[in-house]
Amino acid sequence: MAQKYIDIKGARENNLKNINVKIPKDQFVILTGVSGSGKSSLAFDTIYAEGQRRYMESLSSYARQFLGNSEKPDVDEISGLSPAIAIDQKTTSNNPRSTVGTSTEIYDYLRLLYARVGTPYCPHHHIPITGNIIKEMVDKIMELPEGTRCTILSPVVSGKKGMHKDLLNDLGKEGYVRVRVDGEIKYIEEMDDLEKNKKHTIDVVVDRIIRKDNRSRFYDSLETALQLSDGLAICMTPDGETLFSSNYACKICGFSVPKLEPRLFSFNAPFGACTTCNGLGITQKVDIDLLIPDWDKSINQGGIRYYKNIVNTENLEWQRIDALMKYYEIDKDLPLKKLKKKDLNYILYGSDVAIAYTLHSRSGITQTKLEYIEGVCPMIERRYRETGSAFSREWYGSFISNQECPDCKGARLNEQALSVQIQGKNIYEFTQMSIQEARQFMAHLELNDMQKSIANLIVKEISNRLEFLDHVGLGYMTLDRLAGSLSGGEAQRIRLATQIGSKLTGVMYVLDEPSIGLHQRDNDKLINSLKEMRDLGNTLIVVEHDEDTMRASDYIVDVGPGAGVHGGTIVAAGTPEEVMANPNSLTGAYLSGRKYIPIPKKRRKGNGKKIRIVQAQQNNLKKVTVDLKLGTFTVVTGVSGSGKSSLVTEVLTHGIQHTLGKAHVQPGKVKAIKGLENIDKLVEISQDPIGRTPRSNPATYTGVFDDIRTLFAQTKEAKLLGYDKSRFSFNVKGGRCEACQGDGIIKISMQFLPDVYVKCDQCDGTRYNEETLQVKYKGKSIADVLDMTVDEAVTFFDSVSKIKHKLQTLADVGLSYIKLGQSATTLSGGEAQRVKLASELQKKPTGKTLYVLDEPTTGLHSDDVKKLIDVLQRLVDHGDTVLVIEHNLDVVKCADWLIDMGPEGGDQGGTVVCTGTPEQVAQVESSYTGQYLKPLLERGHYE
Repeated sequence: MAQKYIDIKGARENNLKNINVKIPKDQFVILTGVSGSGKSSLAFDTIYAEGQRRYMESLSSYARQFLGNSEKPDVDEISGLSPAIAIDQKTTSNNPRSTVGTSTEIYDYLRLLYARVGTPYCPHHHIPITGNIIKEMVDKIMELPEGTRCTILSPVVSGKKGMHKDLLNDLGKEGYVRVRVDGEIKYIEEMDDLEKNKKHTIDVVVDRIIRKDNRSRFYDSLETALQLSDGLAICMTPDGETLFSSNYACKICGFSVPKLEPRLFSFNAPFGACTTCNGLGITQKVDIDLLIPDWDKSINQGGIRYYKNIVNTENLEWQRIDALMKYYEIDKDLPLKKLKKKDLNYILYGSDVAIAYTLHSRSGITQTKLEYIEGVCPMIERRYRETGSAFSREWYGSFISNQECPDCKGARLNEQALSVQIQGKNIYEFTQMSIQEARQFMAHLELNDMQKSIANLIVKEISNRLEFLDHVGLGYMTLDRLAGSLSGGEAQRIRLATQIGSKLTGVMYVLDEPSIGLHQRDNDKLINSLKEMRDLGNTLIVVEHDEDTMRASDYIVDVGPGAGVHGGTIVAAGTPEEVMANPNSLTGAYLSGRKYIPIPKKRRKGNGKKIRIVQAQQNNLKKVTVDLKLGTFTVVTGVSGSGKSSLVTEVLTHGIQHTLGKAHVQPGKVKAIKGLENIDKLVEISQDPIGRTPRSNPATYTGVFDDIRTLFAQTKEAKLLGYDKSRFSFNVKGGRCEACQGDGIIKISMQFLPDVYVKCDQCDGTRYNEETLQVKYKGKSIADVLDMTVDEAVTFFDSVSKIKHKLQTLADVGLSYIKLGQSATTLSGGEAQRVKLASELQKKPTGKTLYVLDEPTTGLHSDDVKKLIDVLQRLVDHGDTVLVIEHNLDVVKCADWLIDMGPEGGDQGGTVVCTGTPEQVAQVESSYTGQYLKPLLERGHYE
């Protein structure tokens, strides 16, 4: 009989304390607990890692060496495991070619649909394109001037790998003498073997004719060419070549389309991609606003940033551009905004005639030249492409921004691919629709009987996948959205939709907070999708803090009671009702209402000053004008895709950064941002890692390690030995252990087995050499201090107020359990964000700082959310302003002021539904946030 539980015995991974737990199979199970309690260690590092490892063990050692290797987790025994699939948040692709359409495979089916039932239309005359008959092809050739040399070719191979030996032999036997291979005409007899792994294009030379009154010869040659290549023929003349198709060509202008096949609609293949941008939809061009930040300055005042530091010097670049300005008599003292457009174009894009000028080098060499002088824009673009130096590339890159491709206007495809339509829409226009609109389009697709029989399966597959995406709350998203622009939660829900579509059974899915970035309204859709997966016969293990999701689950495992060393045990396990009734469970206390986050009695009015965003039009924003009250805790809310990030991050944050001189930041589209004189600093606190190397840790990031090293350098032993503070750094030679270079661990490569990290035997993992460790403060070495938790360190450094203050801020943001020397790479997103918050709290408040946070409650338990709100309120109490994008209603109800975006996502969003205090927003019936906020405020729980 099949086992009903996943039985885990003796799990000790990370901070887990030798725990035993039974998780029911074929159920929707939630793993919860405070941040750092060991949830992810149990779900991902133990259960999923063991499930994956056992599957890998079943493969041959040859196959395993290609798959990367998984270590056995530190656990005595796990029984009842099923094949495991992890759907986490760390898999968003930053490849500019990856879109929502390609990552869900909907685009692959769309390409097939357009290739099979699409109708090509002439882009110039807007009439359907039909195949040419041979008479029309001959008529076109007879329009050429008499005496024109024509070569009739038949394209038999188009971009296919292989040596094509048999084909070439057959052509030789049939009497053909010449072929054009990859653009070069060769004799078949004299040809070398083609490269097997390279793509080749082969055209057969059918006939070479001089255009006279010889229609019948052209007719015969074209007929032969069309037979050889399934309806295609090329007429090559000295002036170019014309592609004829018995399949598709416009009757009026001759615009022809190659044979419709799926690769024509792929922007990742040369056949379909726009030739200007190579299928990226963007080109990298000099951004005039980055080149000329201040139009009120003249050239002599450094108005053109590229020449700012070399104006009127002996620099050869300046001499060259100065010669151009002298030739065209351009006034260098005139503000750039008053220069004639023609004169500015000469400077930016170069001279239109060859100019004679002389260059004088510092070494005394004189050169006289007569040439076209290159403008600053093409010169920067050319050097950006050609330079091999990272420093130079960064310098030239500071003038360059991504701009819409001038040819395809961002569509990524060439004219032929975009000419094919289904029901009035080409494939790019289809991908621009939101998923909800695309579902409607597919539902009302009108096809004739023949098209229906061809496309039946394709339409069904596309419709199903669109439906799954809509069901996980992504109906607002467009298929052409870049995968790199998705939030962790969105990317995870896309993968979730793909898994639902695969309809697998008997699988164990491990998910990491799928509700991230979801408004309460869309949460029900997600919960239903998860239940649907469970009902297929799968086990769902979900790491989650969301109360709605927990209440809807079958079983909850609460890990805790605290975080880090204070966690790692099972506090409660059972149905939601059983966990709520358990007095030891912190999660149960919040679920049952015994514990809660209080609502502030008073809402701050602000300091009377404000920042006004005027007519923001970035992405889906519809000329939004909104005020941000300074000196308040303001939260921007709204359903997913309503325009919150567009307004706060792209328009406001990037706009301010651009104004403060961050030249490479591209601000969002907005008429104006007023009131920036009321702030002196912008601090964006994201969930990005605090460091990318294991050497970075909370002590180094917050700066407390500098003070600790100074303290050790002041001890008697250190002074006697002549050690300064650099001796106590593990990043430089001197005090560190040279065997492991201050890492404390040594990596040993094991070929097809996983790399093994062993503790350095010289320093025993302490990172320092023996001499350094002899220096002690209060009986502890520098390595002992790095191994302390924040809690322990606060007590240890009680008498050193400077160090204690910095450590106390780490404890205040709920990080008392982390070790000072804990590697930055092992911190979660929420922990990294709170380390950044702690380092901000240490600084003296200016009263004019704007803090911007995007969904700071990600990965936080209700108890941690409470601590986070207290910290944010402290920042506002100092007179600063906090602006937060958030869905968590506990944060929303504690705000002084709300800006609610919506009403829906995508095209139906992009407006401000309402602004006001939480109480005012709760009364607005058209606000989804207000509808969910109202019962929470009615429940009371005021301070």
